[in-house]
Amino acid sequence: MQYIVVGLGGQGILFSSRVLGHIAVAKGEHVMGSEVHGMAQRGGSVVSHFKVGPYASPLVRAGNADILLAFDQNEGVRNLHFLKPGGKAVINVHKPESLENAHLQAFIKSRNIHIALIPGYDMLRQHMGGNFLFLNVLILGALAGTGMADVSMEEIRQAVAELAPAKARDANLAVLELGYKHFAS
Repeated sequence: MQYIVVGLGGQGILFSSRVLGHIAVAKGEHVMGSEVHGMAQRGGSVVSHFKVGPYASPLVRAGNADILLAFDQNEGVRNLHFLKPGGKAVINVHKPESLENAHLQAFIKSRNIHIALIPGYDMLRQHMGGNFLFLNVLILGALAGTGMADVSMEEIRQAVAELAPAKARDANLAVLELGYKHFAS
């Protein structure tokens, strides 16, 4: 399984990759990854390449990713080219009308890409008083809720409980459930 996790500096991209890696290692799978930082410390683009399985290189080639997790809508669109035909994405969306671009829709359709949109900022405003530091676990919960990846909600819940700082553990787990319930039926 090849993942691309994208967003802006400070959104928890690296923590999310760590959670997915923790799950894979617990299953005895081979894990490798690499982060590409731009101006990450100043809210710039961050791309994490993450692979689970018998791969020789940590970087995901364009057109080969199974899953794209996008914590920022613009970064999600900018990195759709990493998805393989039939690839899947969970994208935090703040302006859904921006995704109605005809060229973008044609690209998505031509590659048979399945996209699950989640209004992460709105959900965190409503349920967490606008604390966007929990966006990463919201997206992980959404990933479990969509069933797009080969990780269960229980595996993610356990990894987040083990890896999250003690003072934020309960809040992380609550937001994880929120993301899950957004898509789980």
